[in-house]
Amino acid sequence: MRRATTATAAEHPRPQFRRDQWHDLCGTWRFAFDDDDLGVEQRWFDKGQFNASIQVPYPPESKLSEINDTTFHPVVWYARDVPVPPVTSGQRTLLHFGAVDYQATVWVNGERLAEHTGGHTPFSVDITPALRTDQGSQLVVVRAEDQPTDVHQPRGKQVTAEEPRGIFYDRTTGIWQPVWMETVAETHIRGMHWTTDLEAGQVHLDLELSEAPATTWSVCVRVSRDGADVVTHAVQAAGAQVRVTLSTDALGGAGVRWSPESPTLFDAEITIEGSDPPDGDRLDRVDSYFGLRSAGYRDGIFLLNGQPYYLRMVLEQGFWPESHLAAPSAEALRREVELIKELGFNGARIHQKIEDPRFLYWCDRLGLVVWGEFPAAFGFSPKAVTRTIDEWMEAVERDRSHPCVVAWVPLNESWGVPTIATSRQQRDFATSLYHVTKALDPTRPVISNDGWEHTVSDIWSVHDYTPSGESIRRRYHTPQALDRTLHGVGPGRRSVMLLGDERAGQPVMITEFGGLAFTHELDGTWAGYSTVETIDQLTERFDELVTAIVDSPELAGFCYTQLTDTQQEKNGLLTEDRVAKIAPDVVREIVCKPSRAVPSEEVDAYRCQTRRRQP
Repeated sequence: MRRATTATAAEHPRPQFRRDQWHDLCGTWRFAFDDDDLGVEQRWFDKGQFNASIQVPYPPESKLSEINDTTFHPVVWYARDVPVPPVTSGQRTLLHFGAVDYQATVWVNGERLAEHTGGHTPFSVDITPALRTDQGSQLVVVRAEDQPTDVHQPRGKQVTAEEPRGIFYDRTTGIWQPVWMETVAETHIRGMHWTTDLEAGQVHLDLELSEAPATTWSVCVRVSRDGADVVTHAVQAAGAQVRVTLSTDALGGAGVRWSPESPTLFDAEITIEGSDPPDGDRLDRVDSYFGLRSAGYRDGIFLLNGQPYYLRMVLEQGFWPESHLAAPSAEALRREVELIKELGFNGARIHQKIEDPRFLYWCDRLGLVVWGEFPAAFGFSPKAVTRTIDEWMEAVERDRSHPCVVAWVPLNESWGVPTIATSRQQRDFATSLYHVTKALDPTRPVISNDGWEHTVSDIWSVHDYTPSGESIRRRYHTPQALDRTLHGVGPGRRSVMLLGDERAGQPVMITEFGGLAFTHELDGTWAGYSTVETIDQLTERFDELVTAIVDSPELAGFCYTQLTDTQQEKNGLLTEDRVAKIAPDVVREIVCKPSRAVPSEEVDAYRCQTRRRQP
């Protein structure tokens, strides 16, 4: 068994919800393609004797998987003999999957135990009923179905053609986030969420227990900061849903807010105890962390902790050449956050992907705000609607405790709602996604359809790939020009606001722009947004566009396209191997120019410096 301590939290597949004892099941699994879909009929799950092997959690399309096959294979199978420690009475063994794309079925010792639909969200399986005490290891078999041409399946930027083209990349099939196992008590914590209410001076911990208490149970929360105890609070569990409320004053008051410049986190140990602590029998313990911060808007300005905050973000595809959507290592996720900060950005817009929780951990720990975005389906249908809503709700539930996440983006550029401008049904879908997100999490802004054709949004975001800073100035530098851009024919000849709503304090941001590529690197499969010939031209054009945006008193932030080159889309500030095209200090100086929209903003070396804080 592998022990996860505070020092190794970043390596745990779920850093904000971890137990000391867990068994890492990444590594070599047996593997097979099932192109004729015969595996269930032929009962492959009984034996799991597949000839090939794969390195989990890398998708079979990737090099690190050691399969490296990007052709169409809609059904794949995995098998592994897993040594499971003996389970005593009152214990359960849980098998966890970070993400399996797209529909997963799990068997243990030939017994079908679980199914999950959704390629980017986690699921857990209680495998206890299928364990055999007469054998030392247990056979785990996973079937994953991922139809490569199904446009009604949420897939983000995974291409439906045989080869990458345009802005779409190789597919990611099957297991692509960590797999792990742990043994828990019959009575254990099944789920948890942190919610900060700075106005009320409170932080809430909501727990879901595996069962309602039959006797007296206590839930105890011990909070520390930098290794020093801060507060301990216990409540009696009256049901399976338990809320623990802490005072922010007891945690240090206004001086301990989380921000990219000061990413203060509190560590928390949560235990269930069979009677009043500290003398009761401990039933379960989970280690977690949280940060105190709020996100909102007022008078056209984005607010962080109630104060104006100018967002300087970069588009993050989260795609690596050797491992695709899966990170090549836990360290690579940390390095990605460090690179973004070294370039001077204070945020990342995760694009068409629900990112690995370990990436969010480093954003929390090192200080980087995040916009969470859903990987879209390409077509509109009742099936696409149901699949999107179900998986999006799981994504929000998974990530809403992270202080780094400051906005939600369920739709992007009308992907999956291609006729939203004329279809009431599609507009209702976009609006319903806004409202269901607010119902799950009322603490963050929500953008109904990032880029254009908004129905209702807390931030009015625009995608504008003009190559000219002068065009930016004409469109966004006065209230009159901004109104024409928002309510007339916008960039790309699409309306930004479909319903013609009057602004009620919502900020306006350009959340995609730039996309600058070297002409000589284009290979014909992607035309590029805007091209340059030399590094000097790239630097000058980048400076011109960013300067035009920050000089606007009407714009509350930006997101540059993009952080890295990604396959044929060669428009990154870094190559796909994470090598800078422009010197990082030059990029940082440009990115950190003061904004006219936030006159009081103190943009200096402190705000833009790289803060390499240790976990």
